[in-house]
Amino acid sequence: MSKDVIVFDLETKKEFAEVGGRDHPELLGVSVLGAYSYLKDKYFVYEESELPEFEKMLKDAGLLIGFNIKSFDLPVLQPYVGFDLKQIPVLDLMDAVVLATGFRVSLDNLAKNTLGTAKSADGLQALEWFRQGRIQEVKDYCLKDVEVTRKLYESGRDSGRIKFISRQSPEAVSISVSWPKSLPESDQLSLI
Repeated sequence: MSKDVIVFDLETKKEFAEVGGRDHPELLGVSVLGAYSYLKDKYFVYEESELPEFEKMLKDAGLLIGFNIKSFDLPVLQPYVGFDLKQIPVLDLMDAVVLATGFRVSLDNLAKNTLGTAKSADGLQALEWFRQGRIQEVKDYCLKDVEVTRKLYESGRDSGRIKFISRQSPEAVSISVSWPKSLPESDQLSLI
């Protein structure tokens, strides 16, 4: 059976100030998780109670793709799954950008300058919607982030370049990226 490549993003139920700071992402809780499966060619969205369904999908994953997932999404998700998520190779697009530039660049900045599209909101807005019970808006926002991340990955994978605007230059800067067109032969991508 072929291994799946999954692009995902999640939104939380709490913010860092409510859990004692950035050292405790596992306490934030998942409000909504959005995913795209290349094997199924389909988007999925899960509320917290539905995360066992995503765990089933993860068991068939050969690669996880996301933006800032190594230091945020994966630690937030870990308490919900019954195995170590570090077992799955990861391509963290933000880590790849930091490796190339030496600094962080937002997903919105990369999307605007590489794809000509923008994110629909931000994580704090999604948290506010969750608190107001506006779950469909959280789902829509999360899936939009998954779509933007997927398109950014595909653009970088296919062209070998992505663009952003830095604080040092008002013009878009293009950097080279080397993102795989297929599943990795080993866990070497987990270093990115």
